[in-house]
Amino acid sequence: MFRNNYDNDSVTYSPTGRLFQVEYALEAIKQGSAAVGIVSSTHVALVALKRNAEELGSYQKKIIKIDDHMGIALAGLAPDARVLSNFLRKQAMTSKMIYNKPISTQSAVLSIADKAQENTQSYGSRPYGVGLLVGGYDESTDSCHLYEFQPSGSVLEYYGAAIGARSQAARTYLERNLDTIRGSEAHLSQEELIVHALNALRDTLAQDVELTYKNTSVSIVGKNTPFALYDDENVQQWIDKLDAVSNSRNRSNGDDDDDDEDDNDDNKDDAVKTETGATADAGESAADSAVGANIQTDAGQEDRMETE
Repeated sequence: MFRNNYDNDSVTYSPTGRLFQVEYALEAIKQGSAAVGIVSSTHVALVALKRNAEELGSYQKKIIKIDDHMGIALAGLAPDARVLSNFLRKQAMTSKMIYNKPISTQSAVLSIADKAQENTQSYGSRPYGVGLLVGGYDESTDSCHLYEFQPSGSVLEYYGAAIGARSQAARTYLERNLDTIRGSEAHLSQEELIVHALNALRDTLAQDVELTYKNTSVSIVGKNTPFALYDDENVQQWIDKLDAVSNSRNRSNGDDDDDDEDDNDDNKDDAVKTETGATADAGESAADSAVGANIQTDAGQEDRMETE
């Protein structure tokens, strides 16, 4: 579909200055299920939508713990994410062994960014087909951070971010509620932060999908809060705090369908009334015609009798 003369490897530029294999890796992220991250002044929340290949299979793991102060959410190729998460864990252990302190979130993200960027300038390798949201709490600076990692090796810090399929809907929700999440008077609790993240994730759902404890992962980390991951039945406590488990588009469509059905019923009633009225009018006309014919017959008989 995307075949051209400049996508055989990741080190050849097109005449317009593009690296097509890097762009293909970004497309792989868009095909993955959504992941959302939100950061407040004291905590970082990561939530993700899990998929299963078939009904008989288990759900793919979407959130991975790196250390007690850090975790990642992924969208794209899970095997690539597993390789990068193992690399991050090694970096975290190295920092504790050599420097006797946890690795900072920024240093961890830049380490995998450098690793990914090498694949874009080395022949015979391909870019990682996965995007990561890296959330962590740095005790040294008493601050929380949320970074987005891309296969090109670029890293950006966000207050709120979303990656994966239909992630634009989640970003729109975060933009609308940014003042509530990060405003000068905003002091969200862990529960409120997770609820906002789940609301954003809910807006990325497909038409016939709902948030359940089976397809949702939730994690939280922050000040005085070690990284905690909630899966399966442990997620239900957070889903119960939502006002709805399907996105607003689905609910609107459902209301429109109900209205359409009501309109159809009204139209049917009007049609029945029209047909009934037409039948009644036809019956009255036939009766009047019959009466007129009888009157004319009687008058004709009287004329014949007078003539005789």
